[in-house]
Amino acid sequence: MTNCSQIKHTHYHQLVMGFVLSIAITACGTNPVTKKTEFQFVSQEKEIAIGTQNYSPARQSQGGDYVIDPELTAYVQSIGKRLAAVSDRPDLPYEFTVLNDSVPNAWAMPGGKIAFNRGLLYELNSEAELAAVMGHEIVHAAARHGAKSMERGIFLQGAMIAVGIGAQNSDYANLIVGGSQLGAQLVSSKYGRDAESESDFYGMQYMKKAGYDPAAAVTLQETFVRLSKDRKSDFISGLFASHPPSPQRVAANKATLAEMGAGGDMGKEVYAKKVGRLKATQAAYKAYDDGVAALKKGDTATATQLAKKAIAGEPREARFQELLGDIEFTQKQPQSALGYYAKAIKMQPDYFKPHIQSGIALFNMGKKKEAEPYLKRANELLPTAPGHALLGQIAEERGDTNLALQHYQVAASSNSEIGKEATARAMRLDLPRNPNKYLQSGVVADNRGNLFAVVQNDAALAIQNVQVRVIRYDAQTGRAISQSNPMPIRGIIAPGKRGQVGVGVKISDPQEARLYKVAIEAASLVQ
Repeated sequence: MTNCSQIKHTHYHQLVMGFVLSIAITACGTNPVTKKTEFQFVSQEKEIAIGTQNYSPARQSQGGDYVIDPELTAYVQSIGKRLAAVSDRPDLPYEFTVLNDSVPNAWAMPGGKIAFNRGLLYELNSEAELAAVMGHEIVHAAARHGAKSMERGIFLQGAMIAVGIGAQNSDYANLIVGGSQLGAQLVSSKYGRDAESESDFYGMQYMKKAGYDPAAAVTLQETFVRLSKDRKSDFISGLFASHPPSPQRVAANKATLAEMGAGGDMGKEVYAKKVGRLKATQAAYKAYDDGVAALKKGDTATATQLAKKAIAGEPREARFQELLGDIEFTQKQPQSALGYYAKAIKMQPDYFKPHIQSGIALFNMGKKKEAEPYLKRANELLPTAPGHALLGQIAEERGDTNLALQHYQVAASSNSEIGKEATARAMRLDLPRNPNKYLQSGVVADNRGNLFAVVQNDAALAIQNVQVRVIRYDAQTGRAISQSNPMPIRGIIAPGKRGQVGVGVKISDPQEARLYKVAIEAASLVQ
Protein backbone atom coordinates (compact mmCIF):
# COMPACT_ATOMS: atom_id res chain seq x y z
CA MET A 1 0.00 0.00 0.00
CA THR A 2 1.24 3.50 -0.79
CA ASN A 3 2.04 5.38 2.40
CA CYS A 4 1.44 9.07 3.14
CA SER A 5 5.01 10.20 2.52
CA GLN A 6 5.06 8.45 -0.85
CA ILE A 7 1.86 10.16 -1.87
CA LYS A 8 3.21 13.58 -1.03
CA HIS A 9 6.26 13.10 -3.25
CA THR A 10 4.82 11.49 -6.40
CA HIS A 11 2.83 12.65 -9.41
CA TYR A 12 -0.15 10.68 -8.20
CA HIS A 13 -2.27 13.86 -8.53
CA GLN A 14 -2.17 13.44 -12.28
CA LEU A 15 -4.35 10.35 -12.12
CA VAL A 16 -7.99 10.50 -13.10
CA MET A 17 -8.94 9.71 -9.50
CA GLY A 18 -7.26 12.84 -8.26
CA PHE A 19 -9.97 13.50 -5.72
CA VAL A 20 -8.92 10.31 -3.93
CA LEU A 21 -5.46 11.82 -3.53
CA SER A 22 -6.84 14.93 -1.87
CA ILE A 23 -8.76 12.80 0.60
CA ALA A 24 -5.68 10.67 1.31
CA ILE A 25 -3.43 13.68 1.90
CA THR A 26 -5.86 15.30 4.29
CA ALA A 27 -6.07 11.97 6.13
CA CYS A 28 -2.31 11.77 6.69
CA GLY A 29 -1.11 12.18 10.24
CA THR A 30 1.63 11.27 12.69
CA ASN A 31 1.25 8.26 14.93
CA PRO A 32 1.42 9.54 18.52
CA VAL A 33 3.57 6.61 19.67
CA THR A 34 5.82 5.61 16.76
CA LYS A 35 5.96 9.15 15.30
CA LYS A 36 5.60 7.63 11.83
CA THR A 37 3.45 9.20 9.13
CA GLU A 38 0.33 7.18 8.41
CA PHE A 39 -3.22 7.35 7.08
CA GLN A 40 -5.66 8.49 9.78
CA PHE A 41 -9.25 8.32 8.63
CA VAL A 42 -10.54 7.76 12.17
CA SER A 43 -10.19 10.94 14.23
CA GLN A 44 -9.40 10.94 17.94
CA GLU A 45 -12.98 12.02 18.60
CA LYS A 46 -14.24 9.01 16.63
CA GLU A 47 -11.82 6.69 18.43
CA ILE A 48 -13.11 7.84 21.79
CA ALA A 49 -16.73 7.59 20.66
CA ILE A 50 -16.22 4.01 19.39
CA GLY A 51 -14.64 2.94 22.66
CA THR A 52 -17.28 4.65 24.77
CA GLN A 53 -20.17 3.14 22.82
CA ASN A 54 -18.78 -0.39 22.74
CA TYR A 55 -16.98 -0.81 26.07
CA SER A 56 -20.00 -1.71 28.18
CA PRO A 57 -21.67 -4.19 25.77
CA ALA A 58 -18.28 -5.79 25.05
CA ARG A 59 -17.77 -6.36 28.77
CA GLN A 60 -21.26 -7.84 29.00
CA SER A 61 -20.45 -10.25 26.19
CA GLN A 62 -17.21 -11.31 27.90
CA GLY A 63 -18.71 -12.39 31.23
CA GLY A 64 -19.53 -9.03 32.78
CA ASP A 65 -17.58 -7.13 35.41
CA TYR A 66 -16.02 -8.89 38.40
CA VAL A 67 -17.68 -6.94 41.21
CA ILE A 68 -17.28 -8.89 44.45
CA ASP A 69 -13.74 -7.62 45.13
CA PRO A 70 -13.78 -3.87 44.42
CA GLU A 71 -10.37 -3.48 46.08
CA LEU A 72 -8.85 -5.72 43.41
CA THR A 73 -10.46 -3.69 40.64
CA ALA A 74 -9.21 -0.47 42.24
CA TYR A 75 -5.70 -1.98 42.41
CA VAL A 76 -5.73 -2.91 38.71
CA GLN A 77 -7.06 0.54 37.86
CA SER A 78 -4.28 2.22 39.84
CA ILE A 79 -1.63 0.36 37.84
CA GLY A 80 -3.39 1.26 34.59
CA LYS A 81 -3.53 4.95 35.54
CA ARG A 82 0.15 4.90 36.54
CA LEU A 83 1.14 3.58 33.13
CA ALA A 84 -1.34 5.71 31.18
CA ALA A 85 0.12 8.84 32.80
CA VAL A 86 3.51 8.17 31.17
CA SER A 87 2.08 7.02 27.83
CA ASP A 88 2.24 9.01 24.61
CA ARG A 89 -1.47 9.77 24.88
CA PRO A 90 -2.17 10.54 28.54
CA ASP A 91 -5.19 12.61 27.53
CA LEU A 92 -7.26 9.59 26.41
CA PRO A 93 -10.20 8.78 28.72
CA TYR A 94 -8.67 5.49 29.90
CA GLU A 95 -10.80 2.97 31.77
CA PHE A 96 -9.65 -0.31 33.30
CA THR A 97 -11.98 -3.14 34.33
CA VAL A 98 -11.63 -6.70 35.64
CA LEU A 99 -13.96 -9.10 33.86
CA ASN A 100 -15.59 -12.15 35.42
CA ASP A 101 -14.15 -14.72 33.03
CA SER A 102 -11.75 -17.57 33.81
CA VAL A 103 -10.16 -17.51 30.36
CA PRO A 104 -6.75 -15.74 30.64
CA ASN A 105 -7.15 -12.70 28.42
CA ALA A 106 -6.86 -8.93 28.18
CA TRP A 107 -7.93 -6.52 25.46
CA ALA A 108 -7.98 -2.86 24.50
CA MET A 109 -10.50 -0.87 22.50
CA PRO A 110 -9.93 2.41 20.66
CA GLY A 111 -10.00 5.38 23.01
CA GLY A 112 -8.23 3.64 25.91
CA LYS A 113 -10.94 1.21 27.06
CA ILE A 114 -9.07 -1.77 28.55
CA ALA A 115 -10.20 -4.96 30.26
CA PHE A 116 -8.47 -7.77 32.16
CA ASN A 117 -10.05 -11.16 32.67
CA ARG A 118 -10.11 -12.61 36.16
CA GLY A 119 -8.44 -15.70 34.69
CA LEU A 120 -5.33 -13.78 33.67
CA LEU A 121 -4.79 -12.45 37.19
CA TYR A 122 -4.49 -16.04 38.46
CA GLU A 123 -1.51 -16.61 36.19
CA LEU A 124 0.61 -13.55 36.97
CA ASN A 125 3.17 -13.46 39.79
CA SER A 126 3.98 -9.81 40.35
CA GLU A 127 2.75 -6.27 39.87
CA ALA A 128 5.47 -5.80 37.27
CA GLU A 129 4.07 -8.67 35.20
CA LEU A 130 0.63 -7.10 35.45
CA ALA A 131 2.22 -3.80 34.36
CA ALA A 132 3.83 -5.60 31.40
CA VAL A 133 0.45 -6.81 30.13
CA MET A 134 -1.20 -3.50 30.98
CA GLY A 135 1.51 -1.48 29.23
CA HIS A 136 1.15 -3.68 26.16
CA GLU A 137 -2.61 -3.03 26.02
CA ILE A 138 -2.17 0.71 26.61
CA VAL A 139 0.14 0.87 23.58
CA HIS A 140 -2.56 -0.84 21.48
CA ALA A 141 -4.85 2.05 22.39
CA ALA A 142 -2.24 4.84 22.29
CA ALA A 143 -0.74 3.72 18.96
CA ARG A 144 -4.20 3.53 17.38
CA HIS A 145 -3.90 -0.18 16.53
CA GLY A 146 -7.64 -0.73 16.74
CA ALA A 147 -8.32 2.43 14.74
CA LYS A 148 -5.71 1.42 12.16
CA SER A 149 -7.43 -1.95 11.69
CA MET A 150 -10.62 -0.06 10.95
CA GLU A 151 -8.81 2.32 8.60
CA ARG A 152 -7.45 -0.62 6.60
CA GLY A 153 -11.06 -1.66 6.19
CA ILE A 154 -11.97 1.81 4.93
CA PHE A 155 -9.07 2.04 2.50
CA LEU A 156 -9.19 -1.48 1.12
CA GLN A 157 -12.88 -2.33 1.35
CA GLY A 158 -14.70 0.98 1.50
CA ALA A 159 -16.28 0.02 4.84
CA MET A 160 -15.45 0.54 8.48
CA ILE A 161 -15.06 -3.07 9.55
CA ALA A 162 -16.48 -6.48 8.77
CA VAL A 163 -18.70 -7.15 11.76
CA GLY A 164 -18.48 -10.55 13.39
CA ILE A 165 -19.11 -12.07 16.76
CA GLY A 166 -16.27 -12.71 19.16
CA ALA A 167 -17.95 -13.25 22.51
CA GLN A 168 -16.40 -15.99 24.61
CA ASN A 169 -17.86 -18.28 27.25
CA SER A 170 -21.43 -17.25 26.55
CA ASP A 171 -24.48 -19.09 25.26
CA TYR A 172 -25.32 -15.80 23.58
CA ALA A 173 -22.07 -15.59 21.60
CA ASN A 174 -23.81 -15.78 18.21
CA LEU A 175 -26.93 -13.93 19.32
CA ILE A 176 -25.52 -10.42 19.84
CA VAL A 177 -27.23 -7.93 17.54
CA GLY A 178 -27.19 -4.29 16.56
CA GLY A 179 -24.28 -1.98 17.23
CA SER A 180 -22.93 -4.31 19.92
CA GLN A 181 -21.66 -6.61 17.17
CA LEU A 182 -18.90 -4.11 16.49
CA GLY A 183 -17.75 -4.29 20.11
CA ALA A 184 -17.52 -8.07 19.92
CA GLN A 185 -15.50 -7.76 16.71
CA LEU A 186 -13.09 -5.25 18.25
CA VAL A 187 -12.51 -7.51 21.25
CA SER A 188 -11.75 -10.56 19.11
CA SER A 189 -9.57 -8.77 16.53
CA LYS A 190 -6.10 -10.21 16.08
CA TYR A 191 -3.39 -7.58 15.70
CA GLY A 192 -0.64 -7.96 13.14
CA ARG A 193 2.98 -8.75 13.92
CA ASP A 194 4.04 -5.10 13.65
CA ALA A 195 1.38 -4.00 16.12
CA GLU A 196 2.40 -6.70 18.60
CA SER A 197 6.07 -5.73 18.28
CA GLU A 198 5.26 -2.06 18.82
CA SER A 199 3.17 -2.88 21.89
CA ASP A 200 5.98 -4.99 23.36
CA PHE A 201 8.64 -2.34 22.71
CA TYR A 202 6.79 0.77 23.81
CA GLY A 203 5.02 -1.10 26.60
CA MET A 204 8.40 -1.83 28.16
CA GLN A 205 9.28 1.85 27.84
CA TYR A 206 6.08 2.76 29.66
CA MET A 207 6.99 0.25 32.39
CA LYS A 208 10.40 1.84 32.84
CA LYS A 209 8.98 5.36 32.95
CA ALA A 210 6.37 4.31 35.50
CA GLY A 211 9.05 2.79 37.74
CA TYR A 212 8.52 -0.92 37.01
CA ASP A 213 11.26 -3.41 36.19
CA PRO A 214 10.93 -4.13 32.44
CA ALA A 215 12.66 -7.48 33.00
CA ALA A 216 9.19 -8.75 33.93
CA ALA A 217 8.14 -8.33 30.29
CA VAL A 218 10.88 -10.76 29.28
CA THR A 219 10.13 -13.42 31.89
CA LEU A 220 6.41 -13.10 31.19
CA GLN A 221 6.87 -13.69 27.47
CA GLU A 222 9.10 -16.69 28.26
CA THR A 223 6.29 -18.09 30.40
CA PHE A 224 3.79 -17.48 27.60
CA VAL A 225 5.98 -19.34 25.12
CA ARG A 226 6.12 -22.35 27.46
CA LEU A 227 2.36 -22.25 27.98
CA SER A 228 1.70 -21.97 24.25
CA LYS A 229 3.27 -25.39 23.76
CA ASP A 230 0.48 -26.87 25.90
CA ARG A 231 -2.39 -26.94 23.44
CA LYS A 232 -4.85 -27.64 26.27
CA SER A 233 -4.04 -24.38 28.01
CA ASP A 234 -6.89 -21.88 28.46
CA PHE A 235 -4.47 -19.29 27.07
CA ILE A 236 -4.99 -20.83 23.60
CA SER A 237 -8.60 -19.61 23.49
CA GLY A 238 -7.79 -16.40 25.35
CA LEU A 239 -4.76 -14.17 25.24
CA PHE A 240 -2.81 -16.27 22.73
CA ALA A 241 -5.64 -16.13 20.19
CA SER A 242 -5.11 -12.38 19.71
CA HIS A 243 -1.56 -12.02 21.13
CA PRO A 244 0.39 -15.10 19.97
CA PRO A 245 3.71 -15.54 21.84
CA SER A 246 6.91 -16.57 20.07
CA PRO A 247 10.66 -16.97 20.68
CA GLN A 248 11.13 -13.98 18.37
CA ARG A 249 9.11 -11.78 20.72
CA VAL A 250 11.17 -13.02 23.67
CA ALA A 251 14.40 -12.19 21.84
CA ALA A 252 13.11 -8.73 20.89
CA ASN A 253 12.14 -8.03 24.50
CA LYS A 254 15.60 -9.12 25.67
CA ALA A 255 17.19 -6.72 23.21
CA THR A 256 14.94 -3.92 24.43
CA LEU A 257 15.82 -4.74 28.04
CA ALA A 258 19.55 -4.70 27.27
CA GLU A 259 19.15 -1.26 25.73
CA MET A 260 17.12 0.34 28.54
CA GLY A 261 18.49 -1.65 31.48
CA ALA A 262 16.74 -3.65 34.18
CA GLY A 263 15.71 -2.26 37.54
CA GLY A 264 12.57 -0.93 39.15
CA ASP A 265 9.59 -2.19 41.12
CA MET A 266 8.76 -5.88 40.86
CA GLY A 267 5.99 -5.89 43.46
CA LYS A 268 5.64 -9.59 44.17
CA GLU A 269 4.49 -9.16 47.75
CA VAL A 270 1.93 -6.47 47.09
CA TYR A 271 0.55 -8.40 44.12
CA ALA A 272 0.20 -11.57 46.17
CA LYS A 273 -1.69 -9.61 48.82
CA LYS A 274 -4.03 -7.85 46.38
CA VAL A 275 -4.98 -11.04 44.50
CA GLY A 276 -5.09 -13.19 47.62
CA ARG A 277 -8.87 -13.13 47.95
CA LEU A 278 -9.30 -13.88 44.26
CA LYS A 279 -6.90 -16.82 44.33
CA ALA A 280 -8.58 -18.15 47.49
CA THR A 281 -11.80 -18.58 45.49
CA GLN A 282 -10.20 -20.00 42.35
CA ALA A 283 -11.47 -23.50 43.17
CA ALA A 284 -15.03 -22.16 43.40
CA TYR A 285 -14.81 -20.66 39.91
CA LYS A 286 -13.25 -23.87 38.61
CA ALA A 287 -16.27 -25.75 39.95
CA TYR A 288 -18.55 -23.23 38.25
CA ASP A 289 -16.76 -23.56 34.90
CA ASP A 290 -16.95 -27.35 35.15
CA GLY A 291 -20.63 -27.06 36.06
CA VAL A 292 -21.32 -24.98 32.96
CA ALA A 293 -19.52 -27.59 30.84
CA ALA A 294 -21.52 -30.39 32.47
CA LEU A 295 -24.81 -28.61 31.79
CA LYS A 296 -23.90 -28.18 28.12
CA LYS A 297 -23.46 -31.95 27.98
CA GLY A 298 -26.88 -32.43 29.56
CA ASP A 299 -25.52 -33.74 32.86
CA THR A 300 -27.75 -31.73 35.17
CA ALA A 301 -26.93 -33.81 38.26
CA THR A 302 -23.20 -33.09 38.02
CA ALA A 303 -23.87 -29.47 37.10
CA THR A 304 -26.03 -29.04 40.21
CA GLN A 305 -23.40 -30.60 42.45
CA LEU A 306 -20.69 -28.35 41.05
CA ALA A 307 -22.84 -25.22 41.29
CA LYS A 308 -23.47 -25.89 44.97
CA LYS A 309 -19.76 -26.49 45.51
CA ALA A 310 -19.04 -23.15 43.86
CA ILE A 311 -21.57 -21.37 46.08
CA ALA A 312 -20.01 -22.90 49.19
CA GLY A 313 -16.63 -21.51 48.09
CA GLU A 314 -17.90 -18.03 47.19
CA PRO A 315 -21.52 -17.36 48.26
CA ARG A 316 -21.43 -13.76 46.97
CA GLU A 317 -21.04 -14.67 43.29
CA ALA A 318 -24.15 -14.02 41.17
CA ARG A 319 -23.02 -16.34 38.35
CA PHE A 320 -23.32 -19.37 40.59
CA GLN A 321 -26.99 -18.64 41.31
CA GLU A 322 -27.47 -18.04 37.61
CA LEU A 323 -26.09 -21.51 36.87
CA LEU A 324 -28.65 -23.10 39.20
CA GLY A 325 -31.30 -21.13 37.32
CA ASP A 326 -30.04 -22.44 33.99
CA ILE A 327 -30.16 -25.99 35.34
CA GLU A 328 -33.79 -25.58 36.43
CA PHE A 329 -34.64 -23.93 33.11
CA THR A 330 -33.10 -26.85 31.22
CA GLN A 331 -35.22 -29.24 33.27
CA LYS A 332 -38.37 -27.29 32.32
CA GLN A 333 -38.83 -25.84 35.78
CA PRO A 334 -39.20 -22.14 34.87
CA GLN A 335 -40.70 -21.09 38.20
CA SER A 336 -37.74 -22.51 40.12
CA ALA A 337 -35.35 -20.99 37.59
CA LEU A 338 -36.88 -17.56 38.17
CA GLY A 339 -36.07 -17.77 41.85
CA TYR A 340 -32.38 -18.32 41.17
CA TYR A 341 -32.30 -15.63 38.49
CA ALA A 342 -33.86 -13.21 40.97
CA LYS A 343 -31.04 -13.94 43.42
CA ALA A 344 -28.45 -13.36 40.70
CA ILE A 345 -30.04 -10.04 39.71
CA LYS A 346 -30.11 -8.92 43.34
CA MET A 347 -26.39 -9.73 43.69
CA GLN A 348 -25.44 -8.03 40.41
CA PRO A 349 -28.26 -6.02 38.83
CA ASP A 350 -26.30 -4.84 35.80
CA TYR A 351 -25.43 -8.13 34.10
CA PHE A 352 -27.65 -9.03 31.17
CA LYS A 353 -27.98 -12.81 31.33
CA PRO A 354 -30.30 -13.38 34.32
CA HIS A 355 -32.53 -10.63 32.92
CA ILE A 356 -32.82 -12.23 29.48
CA GLN A 357 -33.25 -15.70 30.97
CA SER A 358 -36.01 -14.41 33.27
CA GLY A 359 -37.73 -12.77 30.31
CA ILE A 360 -37.60 -15.97 28.26
CA ALA A 361 -38.90 -18.06 31.18
CA LEU A 362 -41.83 -15.72 31.81
CA PHE A 363 -42.64 -15.50 28.10
CA ASN A 364 -42.73 -19.30 27.82
CA MET A 365 -45.04 -19.41 30.85
CA GLY A 366 -47.45 -17.10 29.05
CA LYS A 367 -46.65 -14.17 31.35
CA LYS A 368 -45.67 -11.86 28.54
CA LYS A 369 -46.51 -8.62 30.31
CA GLU A 370 -44.21 -9.63 33.17
CA ALA A 371 -41.52 -10.73 30.71
CA GLU A 372 -41.37 -7.38 28.92
CA PRO A 373 -39.40 -5.33 31.50
CA TYR A 374 -36.82 -8.10 31.88
CA LEU A 375 -36.35 -8.28 28.10
CA LYS A 376 -36.05 -4.51 27.83
CA ARG A 377 -33.47 -4.34 30.61
CA ALA A 378 -31.48 -7.18 29.05
CA ASN A 379 -31.39 -5.35 25.72
CA GLU A 380 -30.23 -2.16 27.43
CA LEU A 381 -27.26 -4.09 28.80
CA LEU A 382 -26.56 -6.26 25.73
CA PRO A 383 -28.91 -6.37 22.73
CA THR A 384 -29.58 -9.97 21.72
CA ALA A 385 -31.70 -11.74 19.13
CA PRO A 386 -33.93 -13.46 21.73
CA GLY A 387 -34.55 -10.18 23.53
CA HIS A 388 -35.62 -8.33 20.40
CA ALA A 389 -37.49 -11.28 18.87
CA LEU A 390 -39.66 -11.79 21.95
CA LEU A 391 -40.30 -8.07 22.35
CA GLY A 392 -41.33 -8.10 18.70
CA GLN A 393 -43.88 -10.82 19.36
CA ILE A 394 -45.22 -8.95 22.39
CA ALA A 395 -45.58 -5.76 20.34
CA GLU A 396 -47.21 -7.62 17.46
CA GLU A 397 -49.80 -9.19 19.76
CA ARG A 398 -50.60 -5.72 21.09
CA GLY A 399 -51.16 -4.52 17.53
CA ASP A 400 -48.09 -2.28 17.45
CA THR A 401 -46.90 -3.42 14.05
CA ASN A 402 -44.26 -0.74 13.58
CA LEU A 403 -42.54 -1.48 16.91
CA ALA A 404 -42.76 -5.22 16.25
CA LEU A 405 -41.12 -4.75 12.87
CA GLN A 406 -38.29 -2.71 14.43
CA HIS A 407 -37.56 -5.48 16.95
CA TYR A 408 -37.71 -8.23 14.31
CA GLN A 409 -35.37 -6.38 12.00
CA VAL A 410 -32.77 -6.00 14.78
CA ALA A 411 -33.11 -9.68 15.74
CA ALA A 412 -32.74 -10.64 12.07
CA SER A 413 -29.13 -9.38 12.08
CA SER A 414 -28.16 -12.40 14.18
CA ASN A 415 -26.76 -15.32 12.22
CA SER A 416 -28.89 -17.83 14.12
CA GLU A 417 -32.16 -19.76 13.96
CA ILE A 418 -33.76 -17.01 16.03
CA GLY A 419 -32.51 -14.50 13.47
CA LYS A 420 -34.00 -16.51 10.62
CA GLU A 421 -37.35 -16.76 12.38
CA ALA A 422 -37.29 -13.01 13.07
CA THR A 423 -36.59 -12.41 9.37
CA ALA A 424 -39.69 -14.42 8.46
CA ARG A 425 -41.83 -12.58 11.02
CA ALA A 426 -40.57 -9.21 9.78
CA MET A 427 -41.36 -10.12 6.20
CA ARG A 428 -44.88 -11.25 7.10
CA LEU A 429 -45.50 -7.82 8.54
CA ASP A 430 -43.62 -5.74 5.99
CA LEU A 431 -43.98 -7.49 2.64
CA PRO A 432 -47.73 -6.85 2.25
CA ARG A 433 -47.07 -3.14 2.87
CA ASN A 434 -43.83 -2.86 0.89
CA PRO A 435 -43.73 -5.68 -1.67
CA ASN A 436 -41.36 -3.76 -3.94
CA LYS A 437 -38.75 -3.88 -1.15
CA TYR A 438 -38.44 -7.65 -1.56
CA LEU A 439 -39.50 -8.29 -5.16
CA GLN A 440 -38.25 -7.11 -8.55
CA SER A 441 -40.58 -6.59 -11.48
CA GLY A 442 -40.51 -5.74 -15.17
CA VAL A 443 -41.86 -6.67 -18.58
CA VAL A 444 -40.49 -9.11 -21.14
CA ALA A 445 -41.62 -9.93 -24.65
CA ASP A 446 -41.63 -13.37 -26.23
CA ASN A 447 -40.45 -13.98 -29.79
CA ARG A 448 -43.93 -13.06 -31.08
CA GLY A 449 -43.97 -9.72 -29.28
CA ASN A 450 -46.42 -10.73 -26.55
CA LEU A 451 -45.73 -8.79 -23.33
CA PHE A 452 -45.57 -10.46 -19.91
CA ALA A 453 -45.33 -8.86 -16.48
CA VAL A 454 -42.61 -10.71 -14.55
CA VAL A 455 -41.95 -10.74 -10.80
CA GLN A 456 -38.65 -12.02 -9.37
CA ASN A 457 -38.75 -13.23 -5.75
CA ASP A 458 -35.55 -11.96 -4.07
CA ALA A 459 -36.92 -12.75 -0.62
CA ALA A 460 -35.76 -15.72 1.43
CA LEU A 461 -39.29 -17.14 1.66
CA ALA A 462 -41.92 -18.25 -0.86
CA ILE A 463 -44.62 -15.75 -1.83
CA GLN A 464 -48.13 -15.97 -3.22
CA ASN A 465 -51.20 -13.84 -4.01
CA VAL A 466 -49.09 -11.50 -6.14
CA GLN A 467 -50.99 -8.80 -8.00
CA VAL A 468 -49.43 -6.42 -10.49
CA ARG A 469 -50.49 -3.42 -12.54
CA VAL A 470 -48.81 -2.54 -15.84
CA ILE A 471 -48.28 1.13 -16.63
CA ARG A 472 -47.55 2.50 -20.12
CA TYR A 473 -45.49 5.68 -20.57
CA ASP A 474 -45.36 8.15 -23.45
CA ALA A 475 -42.15 7.90 -25.47
CA GLN A 476 -41.89 11.67 -25.88
CA THR A 477 -42.88 13.09 -22.49
CA GLY A 478 -42.10 10.13 -20.24
CA ARG A 479 -45.48 10.52 -18.55
CA ALA A 480 -47.84 7.67 -17.73
CA ILE A 481 -50.65 7.54 -20.27
CA SER A 482 -52.45 4.33 -19.29
CA GLN A 483 -52.49 1.50 -16.80
CA SER A 484 -54.04 -1.91 -16.60
CA ASN A 485 -56.37 -3.27 -13.98
CA PRO A 486 -54.70 -5.36 -11.23
CA MET A 487 -53.65 -8.75 -12.60
CA PRO A 488 -52.91 -11.81 -10.45
CA ILE A 489 -49.81 -13.93 -10.88
CA ARG A 490 -51.16 -17.32 -9.95
CA GLY A 491 -49.39 -19.92 -7.85
CA ILE A 492 -46.46 -19.80 -5.46
CA ILE A 493 -43.18 -18.11 -6.36
CA ALA A 494 -40.29 -19.81 -4.57
CA PRO A 495 -37.21 -17.88 -3.42
CA GLY A 496 -35.04 -16.97 -6.39
CA LYS A 497 -37.78 -17.90 -8.88
CA ARG A 498 -40.03 -15.90 -11.16
CA GLY A 499 -43.73 -15.68 -11.83
CA GLN A 500 -45.44 -14.02 -14.78
CA VAL A 501 -48.76 -13.05 -16.29
CA GLY A 502 -49.66 -12.04 -19.84
CA VAL A 503 -50.35 -8.32 -20.25
CA GLY A 504 -52.58 -8.71 -23.29
CA VAL A 505 -50.41 -6.37 -25.34
CA LYS A 506 -48.40 -7.19 -28.46
CA ILE A 507 -45.48 -5.05 -29.60
CA SER A 508 -43.78 -4.97 -33.00
CA ASP A 509 -40.46 -3.49 -31.85
CA PRO A 510 -38.59 -4.97 -28.81
CA GLN A 511 -37.58 -1.40 -27.86
CA GLU A 512 -41.24 -0.65 -27.11
CA ALA A 513 -40.98 -2.83 -23.99
CA ARG A 514 -39.11 0.02 -22.31
CA LEU A 515 -42.32 2.06 -22.34
CA TYR A 516 -43.98 -0.37 -19.90
CA LYS A 517 -43.39 -0.65 -16.14
CA VAL A 518 -44.77 -3.09 -13.61
CA ALA A 519 -46.03 -1.99 -10.20
CA ILE A 520 -46.54 -4.69 -7.59
CA GLU A 521 -49.88 -4.04 -5.92
CA ALA A 522 -49.95 -6.89 -3.40
CA ALA A 523 -48.15 -10.02 -2.24
CA SER A 524 -48.09 -12.25 0.81
CA LEU A 525 -45.90 -14.95 2.25
CA VAL A 526 -46.85 -18.57 1.99
CA GLN A 527 -48.07 -19.59 5.44
